[in-house]
Amino acid sequence: MKEMTWLVRRMALSTVKNYKMMLLYLCLPVLGIGLASSIYSGSEESPLRVGVVNHDDGQAVTVDMVEYIHKLGQVEVREVRTEEAEGLLASGNIDALLTFPKGFAVSMLSGQPANVGLTSVQGSQVTAYIKSYLNAYIGNLLSIGRSSGGEQAKFDQMYKNYLQAESGLSVETVEDHSVQHRKSAQTVGYLVVLMLFSAVNLSGMILKEKENRTYFRVFAAPVTGRAYVAANIIVNVVVMLIQIVVTLAVMIRFFHIDSGIPVLQMFLLLGLFALVAVSLASAIVAFSSSSMVASGIQTMVIIPTCLVAGCLFPITTMPALMQQAAHFLPQYWLLDTVSRLQQGEQPSGVLLNLAILLAFALVLALTAAYKFGRNREMHSFI
Repeated sequence: MKEMTWLVRRMALSTVKNYKMMLLYLCLPVLGIGLASSIYSGSEESPLRVGVVNHDDGQAVTVDMVEYIHKLGQVEVREVRTEEAEGLLASGNIDALLTFPKGFAVSMLSGQPANVGLTSVQGSQVTAYIKSYLNAYIGNLLSIGRSSGGEQAKFDQMYKNYLQAESGLSVETVEDHSVQHRKSAQTVGYLVVLMLFSAVNLSGMILKEKENRTYFRVFAAPVTGRAYVAANIIVNVVVMLIQIVVTLAVMIRFFHIDSGIPVLQMFLLLGLFALVAVSLASAIVAFSSSSMVASGIQTMVIIPTCLVAGCLFPITTMPALMQQAAHFLPQYWLLDTVSRLQQGEQPSGVLLNLAILLAFALVLALTAAYKFGRNREMHSFI
């Protein structure tokens, strides 16, 4: 126990002394949050601006239809004059132009609807939303017109009953959290990449001690390879936890990003992955003969696996084969856990994911400890 305490204190002091690197470890995640926020800053839905030219003004059916469109979610309606309509559309002041022909209300009574004009320079992706609601509304009016047999009084009474039935419906707007969730998931993805690189750099002190022979002098004392690796993991995990706390604090307090997951759950989840990151870093260092070799290995391992796992962009954009390959990577199981918790999954429903992450950490840590132990047994310090 005394040896372990001495190793932890020694490694902690060595890490803290390099304050420039410590500052870098804490600042890089903040840059990742800013990058994720900038990527999704334009993802919020902007209202669809619709200009209405009403040649059938004064008719209750037409006026009610314009009001119906105005009540649609994410739609701004403004009445425009015929002579200014095309100019507003071409200049982008309105996204779509809706034109009601004269006699539109009468055509509903006869069952032969007059054509309603719907134009947009942005194509069908803009008009499809309004068109679907217009078709449904006009279809209801045509049904009333046919049922009335062309009688105005009967049509008016049926139309009045239709409006009363419609007004009895209650409408509630549900806040869209998808953009916030994508921001937080992307932030976690960037944080994963930074944690992996930071962990390798923090474990790099072992290689530096190898190069200046301090590492082998330490093993001349009654210190086992497992104790040495455990001390390194403890120090690195503490640094990773500080990095996680700073990231979550900045994400919530300064960028006001709602991850959809309780802060404590997110902290514990990222803390578990910190074990994986540090264990992987220790394994890389254990199999590296120099700092240059470790740098090459970390680049070949971290970047490709993070790309495949979906840390840098959504995994759904990749081919099916690559998505299947991602199941063999710890980063995937972390991001999958975050996604499932954001969708309302209970913590008990992601226990398998957590067990897989813990297994990754355990296997990598034992591999690193075995390799360090072999180094001592072979008397590499001579």
